[in-house]
Amino acid sequence: MVKIVNPGIEIITPINGEEILKHIELCARNCYKSEDKITSDSARLMVRKLIESGHEAMLEHYSVTVKLTTDVGAYKDLTRHRHASWAIESTRFCNYSKGKYGSELTFIKPCNIEEGSELYNLWFKAMQDIEKTYIDMAKLGAKADQLRMLLPHSTKADVIMTSNLREWRHIFKLRCDTHAHPSVQQIMKMVLKRFKAEIPVFFDDINFEEDASVLAAE
Repeated sequence: MVKIVNPGIEIITPINGEEILKHIELCARNCYKSEDKITSDSARLMVRKLIESGHEAMLEHYSVTVKLTTDVGAYKDLTRHRHASWAIESTRFCNYSKGKYGSELTFIKPCNIEEGSELYNLWFKAMQDIEKTYIDMAKLGAKADQLRMLLPHSTKADVIMTSNLREWRHIFKLRCDTHAHPSVQQIMKMVLKRFKAEIPVFFDDINFEEDASVLAAE
């Protein structure tokens, strides 16, 4: 039975926004040897000035790891970013015909096809056909590295992604933009929303229009 799920995110790195601010301030003040100017509330101003002045190299001194539940197509787009590290659920070694995986294929619900529409119904039928072929081939002895050839961009994948704060800013600016593919926009807007809520200052200047697809997936 085909399983359809929404995308989702989980922040793996323990987040303490104030400690991150202080960490970046300490790194930056080493450049000017102004550690004596550190106060209980100086970190926010320092980080804000770093961003406003374009001195974002200092933001590379802190990295955050996030687990994304997204589709393979979005993952392929995101790996275009060089300054990030990846660990993705491997369709070469994961055989979804096994009971461990529910003996079924899981696909991400498309955010750019209206559920219940004729287009959606055709998409869903295609996913059902792919799953049936996958299971039938597995019964004939096909291995996971053969079965993976059937899997489309809609296939669900758990992706662990690590990047420093400077690169996260760059990724958000590109991937939350309307020119990015809708599924990439959807997952990155979810991450940015969490970052803005939990990490002060660093992402305050990056904004996007929160669309229905993000709200539906949460």
